[in-house]
Amino acid sequence: MFKSLSLKVIIFGFIFTFFSSFGQSFFLGLFNSSIREALSITHGQFGSIYASATLLSSFLLIWVGKKIDDINIFRFAFYVVLLLAFSCFFFSKVTSVVFLFIAIFLMRFSGQGLMSHTATTTISRYFTKSRGKALSVGWFGLSTAEFILPVLIVYLLTITPWQNIWVSIAILIIVFLPLVSFALVKNLNFDSREKVNDNEFLKKEIKNWTRVEVLKDYRFYIICLNMLAMPWIATGVFVYQSYITESKDWGEFVIAQSFMIYSILSVITLLGSGFLIDKFTSRRLLIFMNLPLLISTLVLFYFSIEISAFVFLGLIGISNGLANVLGSSTWAEIYGVKHIGSIKALTTALMVFSTAFGTALFGILIDKGFSIEQIALISFIYILVSLIALFLVRNRLNPKYI
Repeated sequence: MFKSLSLKVIIFGFIFTFFSSFGQSFFLGLFNSSIREALSITHGQFGSIYASATLLSSFLLIWVGKKIDDINIFRFAFYVVLLLAFSCFFFSKVTSVVFLFIAIFLMRFSGQGLMSHTATTTISRYFTKSRGKALSVGWFGLSTAEFILPVLIVYLLTITPWQNIWVSIAILIIVFLPLVSFALVKNLNFDSREKVNDNEFLKKEIKNWTRVEVLKDYRFYIICLNMLAMPWIATGVFVYQSYITESKDWGEFVIAQSFMIYSILSVITLLGSGFLIDKFTSRRLLIFMNLPLLISTLVLFYFSIEISAFVFLGLIGISNGLANVLGSSTWAEIYGVKHIGSIKALTTALMVFSTAFGTALFGILIDKGFSIEQIALISFIYILVSLIALFLVRNRLNPKYI
């Protein structure tokens, strides 16, 4: 399916999405209880710090992320790796609220933001006809991390201080990732493209929108309403997984074990969606993306038995698998790839911003005395409204050809 340089780009994307996990909410949320205990802060205080740091990272990402359109991929990736390694090391030194803010900002900016941005932009730009399959395999790296890391970290936290874990991660990154980047993308340039033999496919030349033009397109905002549902709701769930566990009276390892179901279903959907996108287009699949997420909020609202945790996170995993691929392929499909780095920097920043919103909202509602069932209902209403808006414009999502 993929050959030579194409395979290298895929492996590069896989590894970078895997290592982006250290800045993702599911991973940082595993340290929530330890950090709150060490700093003597509440759920709401942690959420506010997390949200404000994430918000700051989203603003900076808009400017830094677009540089991938101007700088050689290897150089850009190398700088991102150095920043990620430093960020992980700095996280191990958190001893105050100020240090926590800086540490979370660095992890969200370098991990969730730039690592995933580098991976998906590289794949989206290089691949054309096989973009869906390529992105699905690339995002498999994050799904692999989501499967392996929660149980591993929960176990490690029982045998070693959380600070030691972060130092070990920093060492792993600085030793491994620069070599990987050099081996895989040192010869990749702005004009590198997947070889396509389908003449009929080549005849279709999509208009390449600039970021300014995209911001004037009403469709962009409706799509974003749907794209951002998964990040803010899932982030709230991941960051406050300990609160959900306490509220539902689930066992200590139930959420960690449920992440395995989440990851398995995410992977299955991820790989399947790549083929479906290449066959039916992202535009036609977009309407189905948040349906499992919608159902998951109802599961959280109605059920408290332990098995519901597996169903709840499993449904989120299905939406996550769809969202990971559609969140990258849709923009390239509708707006072209010439300015995809700039456009993806904006959408990635919005995604990061939405995670800040979700963290803050969940934290404030929890401190105000809202039950997890009430929070689930609020999430349900948001998803439903965004789906209705998307349904109304579903036939107007075609790209413009020149």
